[in-house]
Amino acid sequence: MQLPHSRVVSFRSGLLLAALFAFLMSALPTMAATNTEAARSVKSIDAKKQSAQQSRQSQRARINSEASVERKTVDKQARPQRRAMQQAKRRGVATKVAAEKRTSTVRRDKTPRVVRRVEATRTAARRPDPQMLKTALVSGAASSVVRATDKLQVSAASTASNDDPLALRSGSALVVDEGTDRVLLSKNADTARPIASLTKLMTAAVILDAHQPMDQVIEITDADIDTLKWSSSRLRPGTKLTREELLKLALMSSENRAAHALARNYPGGLAAFIPAMNAKARALGMNSTRYVEPTGLSPENESTAHDLALLVKAAYHYPLIREFSTHPESEVDVGQRTLQFRNTDHLVFNRGWDILMQKTGYINEAGHCLVLQTKFEGRRVIVVLLDAWGKYSHFGDAQRIRNWLEAKGFDGLRDPLASAGVDRGVGHPTLVRTAYIEKVSPARMGE
Repeated sequence: MQLPHSRVVSFRSGLLLAALFAFLMSALPTMAATNTEAARSVKSIDAKKQSAQQSRQSQRARINSEASVERKTVDKQARPQRRAMQQAKRRGVATKVAAEKRTSTVRRDKTPRVVRRVEATRTAARRPDPQMLKTALVSGAASSVVRATDKLQVSAASTASNDDPLALRSGSALVVDEGTDRVLLSKNADTARPIASLTKLMTAAVILDAHQPMDQVIEITDADIDTLKWSSSRLRPGTKLTREELLKLALMSSENRAAHALARNYPGGLAAFIPAMNAKARALGMNSTRYVEPTGLSPENESTAHDLALLVKAAYHYPLIREFSTHPESEVDVGQRTLQFRNTDHLVFNRGWDILMQKTGYINEAGHCLVLQTKFEGRRVIVVLLDAWGKYSHFGDAQRIRNWLEAKGFDGLRDPLASAGVDRGVGHPTLVRTAYIEKVSPARMGE
């Protein structure tokens, strides 16, 4: 019996579907295994990619870190020069001579010829008329009076022996009872050292000796910008102040541009001012002292503690130096704004101190320096401290000296010169009495 054609087709289709189903069921484990292996392979590839990416990121981070450290080091080394160039560019000082001087300042060991050439050019350009220089020196010397009763020399033995019972932090120190000229403490008092802004005491004295009008207006210019150490200042070029205001800022706040502007406007200019400073030092008996500029920024300005004690004695006779150096703070009108300046000596703000005159100073080569004329137990005492190695060590040394004097008493202190076996007979003065006083009326002398 033959099946109908439709049934045959249906039967064959069913067999085909059954065979296909059986094949799929048998191939399913193989396909699952293949998929698992493929998944594992993909995961392995992803892991390798991720590891390689992390390695590259780590290496890139290390390279960036090293580059950053190197850039910071280079920036730190180049920052002063870059800042100086930016300031010079803003203020219109980037001239050929200034650029050569900056180059010679940074690389003076490599290009000494540039230094000599630039300095020779500047010196020749500012050399005054010889007759003008002579007139300025004569007028400066004539403005002070020599008293025949004053001694102009001091015994070397009075400061040669060291006596430092306080273990002071200052490299040189000298303490003198001005009333009796007795040296109470002496430490390396005859060693010449850079004196930084203590220079401004001599600058002020020479300015006052010239008797120029104190109400004369002086303008700060680009020439007053410090191109040696690139120190900062709030007195911008174009600022106009009177000679009296500049003198106050130079003594009270140790303003470098103010001191330089004063010297620049001296009769004969800077070329006459520097010789006048050194001539006055010689006349005062400051034989170990040398000045090369009026601010103290140059380490070539050198003196000894003994010589500075002579300068303090001389400067005390100038009423304006006494007043301005001890002025706590001052406001200065510079046009559209008012600037507040404070005294650089912290002891001025201490009510326990009776300071008659003072000056501070600091550059790297000089360390921290301080000179004082103060009163202890009603006696005037001169204190000179040079090359203190801590930021506040010179103030600390001054306080230690005061505590020592108050504890011992003047009469209880042993004489360093006597302890060294030196007889204080005739011809052995302890400290020179200054031969210079400002030529002013007795009413202004305050003595």
